[in-house]
Amino acid sequence: MMKNRALFLDRDGTLVYPAHYPSRPQDLHLYENIGPELCALQKMGFSIVLITNQSGIARGYFTELDLQHMHIYLAAELEKWGVRLDAIYYCPHHPDGIVPELSIRCACRKPQPGMLLRAADELDIELERSWFIGDILDDVEAGNRAGCQTILIDLGTERRPEAAVRCPSFVAPSTLQALRLIQTVEALAPTLDLVYRPEGWRKECELARGYRYHLAGEGVDPCKI
Repeated sequence: MMKNRALFLDRDGTLVYPAHYPSRPQDLHLYENIGPELCALQKMGFSIVLITNQSGIARGYFTELDLQHMHIYLAAELEKWGVRLDAIYYCPHHPDGIVPELSIRCACRKPQPGMLLRAADELDIELERSWFIGDILDDVEAGNRAGCQTILIDLGTERRPEAAVRCPSFVAPSTLQALRLIQTVEALAPTLDLVYRPEGWRKECELARGYRYHLAGEGVDPCKI
């Protein structure tokens, strides 16, 4: 049976306007006109999954309960467009935090792919048929390591990537354009091999992106590649 495919979205700067450690529901403002595009992708069979670093919890700026309230509000705002959030994954950790149990290096904070791998396991998602949209290269790296197609939203904050694992599949000037790009690619060329590489490159690319599950069985931790 074919697994599900997902549209993974970063939150701040991608789904909502960027803000400095938003801590209240009213701090979250969806980008204009993205509702219909998200709804169209959901009708194409994509699960909509939020993947977000929330180090503000470890830093003591807000609590996990505050974050829950923000996400309830965000889900309600999306529902006005007929968009259902299928799942939300967040990382509350940061090594420079002040909450001791959260002030750690973890496998879930982007650019690590932990949240994506967990989503794939819990939601039965085929990562190679999925997309990840984010506005920073840490998002891109996490998506690449998980094996997704990746799109960087150009907010003018990121320098040209120096490592292959941080190179997006596509770059878009806005989230709206990224959502339309995915619709176009999936509708016009659903069987197009977007991850093709010359045979001699493949082993190197697979190791760099770290998304092959069999590596774990060989003693290689994909989160440390």
